[in-house]
Amino acid sequence: MNRINMALVSLLALSTSGVIAQEEKVLNVYNWTEYIAEDTISEFEKETGIKVIYDVFDSNEVLEAKLLSGSTGFDIVSPSHDFYARQITAGVYQKLDRSKLSNWDNLDPKLLATLENFDPGNQYGIPYMWGTTGIGYNVNKVKEILGEDAEINSWSLVFDPAIVSQLSECGVAFLDAPSEVVAAMLNYMGKDPNSSKPADYQGEIEQLMEQLRPHVRYFHSSQYINDLASGDICVAIGWSGDVLMAGDRAAEADNGVELEYIIPKEGAAVWFDMFAIPKDAKHPENAHAFINYILRPEVIAKVTDYVWYANPNLKATALIDPEIAAHEGIYPSEEAAEHLYGFVSIPPRVERVRTRLWTKFKTGI
Repeated sequence: MNRINMALVSLLALSTSGVIAQEEKVLNVYNWTEYIAEDTISEFEKETGIKVIYDVFDSNEVLEAKLLSGSTGFDIVSPSHDFYARQITAGVYQKLDRSKLSNWDNLDPKLLATLENFDPGNQYGIPYMWGTTGIGYNVNKVKEILGEDAEINSWSLVFDPAIVSQLSECGVAFLDAPSEVVAAMLNYMGKDPNSSKPADYQGEIEQLMEQLRPHVRYFHSSQYINDLASGDICVAIGWSGDVLMAGDRAAEADNGVELEYIIPKEGAAVWFDMFAIPKDAKHPENAHAFINYILRPEVIAKVTDYVWYANPNLKATALIDPEIAAHEGIYPSEEAAEHLYGFVSIPPRVERVRTRLWTKFKTGI
């Protein structure tokens, strides 16, 4: 038997033994709560025959714990860019195969250039959605309590104890996201929101948290959406699209709740949520197929219309609902953009100090 025939026999033996086999038609996705259009998954399944098992989380900390455990069970995950950057360093992702992403060129090159600060060469993921962290509030309730002339374009609405104590009767909620809320608080206090100084997470900020804690109803990163929409709370530190989605739900329910989202005058965080493939993904081919599907303008435009978050696809802009495309809470004006800041990873020793600070804030102990 010649070498070619021997090779064919060996290849056949490997194939029949299951060593070489076609990837099963399954895809495990782990994404943020309420962060995809209603038909995105079903249309992908219909087109490809790939069964999507879709699970959700509501904090970067939860996702990171799974990623660092070494066995995620997921094929696609959606970290925010600052967590994503340090997770790349930790080696939890596999590089994307650009040859399988024919729609890559639809992405905004300016946004990709920004993300190269966290992922040089944009090797490990694509930007999925982006937004800001600001304040959502019930217009009528806040004016009723604070008065018609009250200043409502400042972080003082949630960080000034004298104001928060008044609003507590109608309900104040904070994101359960230390990297974002603590950064906003530092920025409000005139400090670096990404400070790497342990002293900035002690003393003055601890005193402020102690004063605020009795007036915060709860810390949660998704519950506030429905609670704002129903009028169960009147103010929340929240993500832009979530607050605007809550406002849309209130309007559909015609329940008299009018919600607004503000980017405070002191500035706010801008963030990017990524799609990346964990190194231990069992279905990387299917993951690439899904990412390429998401990169289609008509697909991601429908996601933006549903979740009220900006997307990074230039060709999708013309397909988005004009009300959403023109909304400065989703696509900030140039003036507002000047006051936005991004997140960067802080040293582990400082991260531990911030974690202890946050735990104390939440528990009051």
